[in-house]
Amino acid sequence: MTMRSSSLVVVPAREGRAFPLSAGQRIQISDVEGGQVGDVFAFVRDNPTEYHSAAHTRAHVDRLFPTLGEQFVTDRRRPILTLAEDSSPGHHDLLIPACDPARYAALGVGDSHPSCAENLHAALVPLGVSVDVVPQPINVFMYVQVNTDGTLSWLPAPTRAGDAVVFEAALDCIVVVSACPQDVVGINGGRPTPLAVELFDTAG
Repeated sequence: MTMRSSSLVVVPAREGRAFPLSAGQRIQISDVEGGQVGDVFAFVRDNPTEYHSAAHTRAHVDRLFPTLGEQFVTDRRRPILTLAEDSSPGHHDLLIPACDPARYAALGVGDSHPSCAENLHAALVPLGVSVDVVPQPINVFMYVQVNTDGTLSWLPAPTRAGDAVVFEAALDCIVVVSACPQDVVGINGGRPTPLAVELFDTAG
């Protein structure tokens, strides 16, 4: 299958952007400087009350963490995205919810800190879309380790500059990418940086 690039957008550190995709279209998310986590949300384009569900995806694939070729399903158990390519070390997370004002308040940095939850809502505004829920995202490049005692270790993203993942849309959807603002726990090495997003169409 031949794909051609249709647009390239740099998502600034601590911000989010929304991208309408048609079924069969691909979206590439690249770590510009290395060590940066991205929160990825997906909503059915003509009915945003249906969205990618991490919990339903884990049940669908019988895995804790995503792997190449994995299908991500909605809360109605329909495939919405497929992980088509991955040039990163392959660490992505489906356990941790999006950061939000309450999370930063609990971490002692105040509830005015930028967050992926707020980035989601802001990114949808230009499309005239609003949602009542912040789904648990696909946390690309995020390295969460499950220890033998059941605890979790939040490790720095091991990506290098230029590492990327590519998702293919199984449905017409809206994908939101947030360059995670988290600078309190160590997932971004204490210094959030940009992500690059490129859309690809099938060459006719």
